[in-house]
Amino acid sequence: MRHRLCSCPSFYRPAFLLSIASVFCFAGAYSAQELPQRTAPEAKSGLTSFVGSKVCATCHAEIYRKYVGTTMAKTSGRANRAIIPGEFLHKPSKVHYRIYEENGRAWLSFDRAKDRPLQGKRELLYFIGSGHRGRTYLYYEDGFVFEAPINWYGQGNSWDMTPAYKETMEIPLSLPASASCLHCHTSSFRIPVEGTENKYVLPLFAEDGVACERCHGPGRAHSEKNGPIVNPAKLPAARRDEVCMQCHLEGDVAIEQNAKHLYDYIPGDELSNYVHYLLLKRAGASNPRAVSHFEALVQSECRKKTGDSMTCTTCHDPHDSPSAELRVSYYRSRCLGCHGEGFGNRHHAKNPDCTSCHMPRLLSGDVAHTQTTDHRMLSNVKSSAANEGLRTKTQLVRFPPEAGGANNRDLVLGWLALAKTGKDFALPEEQKLLAKTAEEYSDDAAILSAYAYEELRNKRTVHAKELFQTALKSDPLNVDAAVNLGVIEVQAGHAARALSLWKSAFERAPWHPAIGLNIAQLFCDLGRAEDAKAYVRRVLQYNPDHSQANFLLHQLQSQATPCSSP
Repeated sequence: MRHRLCSCPSFYRPAFLLSIASVFCFAGAYSAQELPQRTAPEAKSGLTSFVGSKVCATCHAEIYRKYVGTTMAKTSGRANRAIIPGEFLHKPSKVHYRIYEENGRAWLSFDRAKDRPLQGKRELLYFIGSGHRGRTYLYYEDGFVFEAPINWYGQGNSWDMTPAYKETMEIPLSLPASASCLHCHTSSFRIPVEGTENKYVLPLFAEDGVACERCHGPGRAHSEKNGPIVNPAKLPAARRDEVCMQCHLEGDVAIEQNAKHLYDYIPGDELSNYVHYLLLKRAGASNPRAVSHFEALVQSECRKKTGDSMTCTTCHDPHDSPSAELRVSYYRSRCLGCHGEGFGNRHHAKNPDCTSCHMPRLLSGDVAHTQTTDHRMLSNVKSSAANEGLRTKTQLVRFPPEAGGANNRDLVLGWLALAKTGKDFALPEEQKLLAKTAEEYSDDAAILSAYAYEELRNKRTVHAKELFQTALKSDPLNVDAAVNLGVIEVQAGHAARALSLWKSAFERAPWHPAIGLNIAQLFCDLGRAEDAKAYVRRVLQYNPDHSQANFLLHQLQSQATPCSSP
């Protein structure tokens, strides 16, 4: 027999877009240095070779004392130690949100009084973000970690929905806490349980904030045996810059390499072994992204004229931040270190704040209520924008420029990621490359799954099935391939095969409502109403405001014979 599918999307496009956030780096001239050795298992554990910043402080007390006052040192921690109480009404969804502390614990509550009444709360365990630009909170649900649907925007001094959900009509309670987010805001975090995106063992990370070893690498050998430790200032220029780039370069798309992850990177490694950054080049200029600092720096005339000798720490002290009173004089001294006092005396001498003209704060192109300092250090903003507008051909290119050209795998997954964000022009670019890229990367589950989806969309079901099966042989835990192969099986009348694929995928991603609703609908078609109800309730555990799940549960509970007989 053939079975009905729920009307929610059943075909999944793989999700490859990384979201990367903030950390700083180290400065100065460089020379060759011995790097500490480490094994791959140690790198992935995130714990075995790391000792924590307090051990570093026993010898570097003054550096540690200054560093703990920086925003980098305050980018994460326990939620109940950094609660920012507040509330607001989100008008599109009519949901009232509240962040509060009660009996030493931090909470998020949500309620809607009319039009689909709903109320509930989640205990907040961790915070992410220093609060200077923004902050969000994380909560734990049955082993899975999620971001709160609302954010604190420090520059606007207000609460609002998390980026990309300002107009949502339902509460987005199943936003997975990604490993890339934790990589850039925490230290020695526990990587996700194999086969899952956001199932973690608690405690989530070993040390709050961005700690010493995030830029210097694991310190156990150095602290216990006086072994080598990474000094970014002594690395070759490209490796030095990558210490900052790992979190201060986002690009338009970041593509993790096959079987590699950003969190595998340790200072001194070659970052491109783990992730490739792609920039979208097309007509028109836009405001800079919130974390595109290094990309902007490379575009600056200062960097172009000074070359590799200029890096992040030419202007930023990674261990200290100037106070508000000293900020203008501090950064002016950095500018005049290259341009000279004589130039400073002649050039707008009455305005000592160089950054007010050459590094203005612009509205971020990707995060609401947020401004970002323009690190392009422009001398003529209008002419630069005009030059950007001359570009006509849309293309994805590797960054930094010396990284070379993007390979076909990068391009396919890059265009795919852009298509997922609603950029319609990206889909044809992906489609042009899919077939030959699948031949080139014949054991790459991500590529095979993307190609199989396109074949399925074009009704070439036999070939799509073969591709999904090959993808699962390469990566048996690939959720996208399993779910879409299940769609093919159920349409062919193979209910048992579909259930096996879907149930396994749903165990690893129970917050994906479409998987659970497909299982529920299939159970309903098989006449197993109680099993159908159980899966709908599981969907609602993670997505209590999901309109389709609520409607289906209402149908199952209210009808005398809610499901057809097999």
